[in-house]
Amino acid sequence: MIMSPQCKVAVLTHALDPIDQVNYLMLKIVKKWQASGVEVVVLRGPEHYEAADVLVLHVDLTVVPQEYLDFCARYPIVVNGRVRDISKRKISKNLLGPKDHYTGAVIVKADLNFGGFPELKMQRSGRLSRMWNKYLPWSITGILSPSDYPVFRSMAEVPKAVWRNRRLVVEKFCPEREGDHYCLRQWIFLGDRGVSQRLVSLNPIVKFPNEVHREYGPPVPESLREMRSRLGFDYGKFDYVVVDGEVILLDVNRTPALGGPDGWTQNVADELAGGLPSFLRGLED
Repeated sequence: MIMSPQCKVAVLTHALDPIDQVNYLMLKIVKKWQASGVEVVVLRGPEHYEAADVLVLHVDLTVVPQEYLDFCARYPIVVNGRVRDISKRKISKNLLGPKDHYTGAVIVKADLNFGGFPELKMQRSGRLSRMWNKYLPWSITGILSPSDYPVFRSMAEVPKAVWRNRRLVVEKFCPEREGDHYCLRQWIFLGDRGVSQRLVSLNPIVKFPNEVHREYGPPVPESLREMRSRLGFDYGKFDYVVVDGEVILLDVNRTPALGGPDGWTQNVADELAGGLPSFLRGLED
């Protein structure tokens, strides 16, 4: 039993989010809570208030609209209530400008989370946006698939349009290497529970589909925990690398959807579901 059946959790999503059509980790966590006797209600948008002990802010946008934050203020405990903006310009320490003097390789990313696709998904004018993205280059639209972020040998090779596009950012490319392979570390957490893994790939952009090896349970650096505290995260996923002993945060996500071997995502959900009581200890005292 995770906690008393009297506990009630509300999950707030964007009004236009097709939550049932996305492999959100939170949906698996919710099922685990419900199986343990916890009442859970999903609120689609901030129009309808329903009392609960805990509200999980699960708005899959880079910047949470103010009306959703105002709605959160009605609840005694809000998971991720302090995390409004997860854009690259907000979280990255490796951004470059056109006048910087940097001679190493660079990578171009969308400023918006997950390439800006969540914003497209929830736009009522989605058809027009899709036409825009189909016929114009990414350097103009600013929409990039996270699995296709382009890497350039130097800043000089970056298209000039990129520097003028506020939808895009240029970062130092600082890969973690293992021989000819590239490595990506992930920390997924909820409250005081968390899991970690290290993915290895021949592709510079390491993703689940191109991994050749996966290591479970590498230690989470203390400096990364400090970053989590500073950014205000209660729940989410951090992508990072360790290069010459330095922890470099690449990406953060407060509404993760996970891929991986059969059963692995469910194991993650089972572990993270146990983090719910850490939010309620103050109420139980």
